Amino acid sequence: MSANAADQQQTPPPARNKKKTRRVALLLLTGFFVIIAIAYLIYWFLVLRHFQETDDAYVAGNQVQIMAQVSGSVTDVNFDSTDYVKKGDPLVVLDPTDAEQALERAKTALANSVRQTHQLMINSKQFQANVGLRQTLLSQAQADLKRRVILGNVDAIGREELQHAHDAVDSAKAQLDVAVQQLNANQAMVLNTPVAQQPQVLQAAAQVRDAWLALQRTKIVSPVDGFVSRRSVQIGQQINPATALMAVVPAEHIWVDANFKETQLANMRIGQAATVVSDMYGNNVVYHGKVVGMDMGTGGAFSLLPAQNATGNWIKVVQRLPVRIELDANEVKQHPLRIGLSALVNVDTQDRNGLILADTVRSAPLYQTSALTLNLAPVNAIINDVINANAG
Repeated sequence: MSANAADQQQTPPPARNKKKTRRVALLLLTGFFVIIAIAYLIYWFLVLRHFQETDDAYVAGNQVQIMAQVSGSVTDVNFDSTDYVKKGDPLVVLDPTDAEQALERAKTALANSVRQTHQLMINSKQFQANVGLRQTLLSQAQADLKRRVILGNVDAIGREELQHAHDAVDSAKAQLDVAVQQLNANQAMVLNTPVAQQPQVLQAAAQVRDAWLALQRTKIVSPVDGFVSRRSVQIGQQINPATALMAVVPAEHIWVDANFKETQLANMRIGQAATVVSDMYGNNVVYHGKVVGMDMGTGGAFSLLPAQNATGNWIKVVQRLPVRIELDANEVKQHPLRIGLSALVNVDTQDRNGLILADTVRSAPLYQTSALTLNLAPVNAIINDVINANAG
C-alpha cells in the first residue's frame, strides 16, 4: 500500500500538462498573429496607404461622329459596324446628279460673267473713241463760233446765226461731258483689272468652287483610322448635314475615366503612376499608365438635373470626381480595349510633386485630320479653262 501511494505521488497529473501545452500554443499563436498585424501595419504605413483604388472606372475613347456635309440620297454604304477603315476611305456615297447639274450651272454663270466683263472692257474703248469724237465736234463748234464772231462784228451775219453758233458750242461741251462721264462710269467697273480678277468673275468662280466642293462631298470619307460602330444609314435614305450616319472609333486613342471618391483625392497629382486591370482580360493583363488630369466637376454637377442641396431635407452623399488615366500605347495595342468596359484602377499617390490642375496650354492640336481637306487645284484648272475660253 505504501509503495503504490508513492508511485501515484511521483506521476504528474495529465490535465496539468495539457493546460500548459494549450497555454504555450495560444501564446505562440497570439504572438504569430501579433507579428502579422505589426508587419501589415508597417507595410500599410510604408506602402499601402499611398495607393488609392476604385472599381468605378470605365474605358473611354474618341467617338468620331460621321455626318454628311451636303444633302442627298444614299446610293452606297461601303462599310458596316465592326469593319476597320482607314483615313480617307469613302464610307457612304450620295447620288451626285444634283451636284453635277449645279456645277454645270455655275460654270455657265462664270462664262456669262466673263463675257459681260469682256464687253465692259470693249465698251471702254468705244467710250474713249466717243470722247475723242465729242472733243473734235467741240473744236469745230468753237472754230465756227470764232469766225462768226468776227463776221458779227462787221454785221456780215445776223444775231440769230451768231446765237446758234454759241448754242452749238454749249451743246458740244455738254455732249463731251456726257461722253466723259460714260467713260468714267465704265472705267469704274473695270479699273484696268484683268478679266480673271474682276469682282463679277471672282464671285462666279467662287460659286463654281462651291458647286465643285458639293460634288466632291457626295462621297463621305472617314476622318481617321478606326472601327465602324453604330451604323444607322441605309441605302435610299434621304439625308441632310444633321443626320448621324455612323461612328468611327480609333483603337489607339483609349484612356480610362476613374471615378474616385472625393475623400481619395487629397494626395492625387498629375503624373502619378497608375495600374489598370480590365474586367475583359482579368488580372492576367495589367495596363500601366499615369494621371493626366482631374475633371473640374463631379458627375452630379454636370447632370441634366443637378442636386438642389439648399432646399428640403438634405443627406450628405460622398461625391465622385472623374480622373483621367492615360494608358501605355504599346500595351493597348497588344491587348485592345473597347469603350465602356469596366476596370479596376490603382493610383500610387506617394509622389506628390505634380500639379493638382494643369497650368500649361497646348501648343498644337490634340487631334487633327487632313482627310476632309480637298485640293482645289482641279477646280482652279476648270475655272481657268472657262475664263480663257470666254475672255476673247
